[in-house]
Amino acid sequence: MSDQGWQPTLAQLRAFVAVAEYRHFGTAATRLGVSQPTLSQALAALENGLGVQLIERSTRRVLVTAAGTVLLAQAKQIVEGADGFVTTAAGVGQALAGPLRIGLIPTVAPYLLPSLLPVIKAELPAVVPHVVEDQTARLLAALRSGSLDVAVLALPADASGTVEIPVYTEEFVMVLPRDHPLAGRVDLTPAALDDLPLLLLDEGHCLRDQTLDLCRSVGAHPVAGDTRATSLSTVVQCVSGGLGVTLVPESAVAVETARGDLATARFAAPAPGRTIGLVFRASSGRGEAYDRLAEVIRSIAPERAHLHS
Repeated sequence: MSDQGWQPTLAQLRAFVAVAEYRHFGTAATRLGVSQPTLSQALAALENGLGVQLIERSTRRVLVTAAGTVLLAQAKQIVEGADGFVTTAAGVGQALAGPLRIGLIPTVAPYLLPSLLPVIKAELPAVVPHVVEDQTARLLAALRSGSLDVAVLALPADASGTVEIPVYTEEFVMVLPRDHPLAGRVDLTPAALDDLPLLLLDEGHCLRDQTLDLCRSVGAHPVAGDTRATSLSTVVQCVSGGLGVTLVPESAVAVETARGDLATARFAAPAPGRTIGLVFRASSGRGEAYDRLAEVIRSIAPERAHLHS
């Protein structure tokens, strides 16, 4: 039974939310910037104070208990509310200054960051960026838990409690071996994907899902083999080795086709593609600040991109 006069600390609630989101103590500790023993102690203190087990631990997995599931949503609200309170109190609710924790998906980060970080330094000198590269689902979880401020990913994210700012739209380009019959074409239709040996990123990458959705939309049945990779660079190198073809976003074409005996083929208008944008918590109160960040990203958007205002 809990002591009704006992009050949890914000650090304890953060520990609970992070462990519940990531289902891994080491990852949760890293995201919060604390040691794993510190995280474990905070969670244990919360459970002892409440008199309720929130997390079920074993050597192989971490689970949220039934009681933890009931309390998790309220814990998230408290953490987000505290973050919004501190931001407003510090007078930076509508300014970009100090540490800014930015998440980016793996099919954006390597191609955007080389230009983005110098521009942030020049245009937003008061900002100290901290970069996290991860898949969409984990970036959204980090946003909800408060361990990220903003994420750059493919829209729509359709995540409750968040705001989306479209930044630019880019086309998908087919990358294929130089001697492929489609090499150099600029008039492809999505139906051209039918029966091609299409190489895909691994499960969890939004580019994989977008490619498969495109195939389904036109009734194409690509021969998606067993070759999968966690990075676009690896997929393209497999194309260079003759294992198949793949689709890459426009922003990645120059970098990924610079090595290997590769060619490209482009789709006729309207070409399939994706919209990249910023996602942040609606409770952050920093809409104008992130509008400014979106403008900075638009200034270095890839060539051939359609900009959103």
